[in-house]
Amino acid sequence: MRQFGLIGRTLSHSFSQTYFNQKFYSLGLAGHTYDLFELASIGELPALLAAHPQLVGLNVTVPYKESVTTYLDELAPSARRVGAVNVIERRPDGSLLGHNTDVVGFRESVRQFFPAPSGSRALVLGNGGAAKAVVVALNDLGIAHWTVTRNPMDAGLTYDDLTPPLITGHQLIINATPLGTYPHTDQCPRLPYEALSAHHYLYDLVYNPAETLFMQRGQAAGAHTKNGFDMLQRQAEAAWDIWNGR
Repeated sequence: MRQFGLIGRTLSHSFSQTYFNQKFYSLGLAGHTYDLFELASIGELPALLAAHPQLVGLNVTVPYKESVTTYLDELAPSARRVGAVNVIERRPDGSLLGHNTDVVGFRESVRQFFPAPSGSRALVLGNGGAAKAVVVALNDLGIAHWTVTRNPMDAGLTYDDLTPPLITGHQLIINATPLGTYPHTDQCPRLPYEALSAHHYLYDLVYNPAETLFMQRGQAAGAHTKNGFDMLQRQAEAAWDIWNGR
């Protein structure tokens, strides 16, 4: 038996279990399972691992992508570069190695979505583990960007700084916050949506629902939109390769 799973605080929105169990079925891997493990705090991870000795790999979602590093034995270069972990590899000796596949997942997905003309700029909404991976990916692609947060003490911009002229000057806007995730589908980042146009590209890391309010408001203004399901698939396949030593 090879067991895999996802850890996070609330997981009712996640498609990861369905994705991997369908993968196991299609590959004829009868001895593989993928389970959801909701943890009230990341401090519950050691007990989870002790209770499930057959666990060989875990995905990590909000809000533990950064705090989980305390419980790992080593970080792979991908995770050190981002400062966040979304994949845990449990090695044969029981040690835990943290990886980050969000970077490659987002980078390759947005490369297909956004034409990235010379001098293009992006806004990254949020500053959690997912946002940090997005920033690294944008650096890889040579796209200048600002991070937008609610806290004026953070480096970057706040939502109060998002004036219509500033929005006009940033073609790519990425929602790297959980806002709009099922069941809170009536929520979206606070933007001057009236400043959007057909020149804008809105990428939402949220994939449940398939069309978030952030995307709907962008579409109403003529903007191009994409949800995070393609990123989910790409990062999941990269995780699968890690767990299988590829």
